[in-house]
Amino acid sequence: MLLSRTLEDKLANLYRAGGRLVGGVYLGKGQEAYSAALGVQISKGRDILGTFIRDQAARLAWGEPIEDAFRTYFGSVQGPMKGRDGNVHRGRPKEGLPAMISHIGSMMGVVAGMLFARRLQGRLGDSVGVVTLGEGGTSTGAFHEGMNLAAVEKLPMIVAITNNQYSYSTPNNRQFACKDLVDRAVGYGVEGYTVDGTDLAECVALFRKVVQRARDGHGPQMVIGSLLRLTGHGEHDDASYVSDEMKKSSLGRDCMVVAEERLLAEGWATKQEVEEWRAECRVTVEKNATSATKEPAPDPFKENWRALSTSELAEGMWNA
Repeated sequence: MLLSRTLEDKLANLYRAGGRLVGGVYLGKGQEAYSAALGVQISKGRDILGTFIRDQAARLAWGEPIEDAFRTYFGSVQGPMKGRDGNVHRGRPKEGLPAMISHIGSMMGVVAGMLFARRLQGRLGDSVGVVTLGEGGTSTGAFHEGMNLAAVEKLPMIVAITNNQYSYSTPNNRQFACKDLVDRAVGYGVEGYTVDGTDLAECVALFRKVVQRARDGHGPQMVIGSLLRLTGHGEHDDASYVSDEMKKSSLGRDCMVVAEERLLAEGWATKQEVEEWRAECRVTVEKNATSATKEPAPDPFKENWRALSTSELAEGMWNA
């Protein structure tokens, strides 16, 4: 959580300062607890993680190298997208991390398809697939198709929906008519749960349970985490549409503060240890940011601009 917040604070500062940073910046500020609690339950190479724009914490917990983030934002040819795509649109499919899709909801079909392919190939084992998205993404046709496929085929897929109260600037009451998004789970014939997305302990306990349920063959698991996005939709957005009442509600709690207070209250860590963690994160972030800025961008006179899925450029995909 600390590493994710520190990394994204750095990216936000770089965006405001202008310069070489490529693309927009979309932060997960306020949902690090929900995101990280899920990410620590799965692992690179074993499980599939399909995220949306606010799940840097899950990516890091799953095992994404921090240099992948900076290299992609700076357009480095040494990054996973080889300088061809910006910001959060990065991934390593061979390792189980499909590149994020801006059309939120579309990742449902991608992860469901990857799981189904593994089953057909006889190599699914006890691996699970995770899809993360916001409440707005559940209103898309792609969400329905992917959810329906996963439910019918009883795929081991965890669908973690972050209800941050606004789909960009559209509030919940203009986004869906059901009392709670978890009610939709019944319609799909899958298990559904709700959790306070600002409470790390609650999130860890629930995601531990649902990931194991999926591994044990109980089919898709839908989780709704309620919280408030503590920033605009992106760094270009001032979030002026969010009311002060909402900000002051329990949904507006900063999960970082809640988690630290719990750690100190339970005696799981000292104030000094937390400060040391923060300092360590700052060093790691600065080191990787500095390194990525020195790496070259693609040379337009030498690049052949073939798709990354071709055998010459894919990360061993065609030889796997």
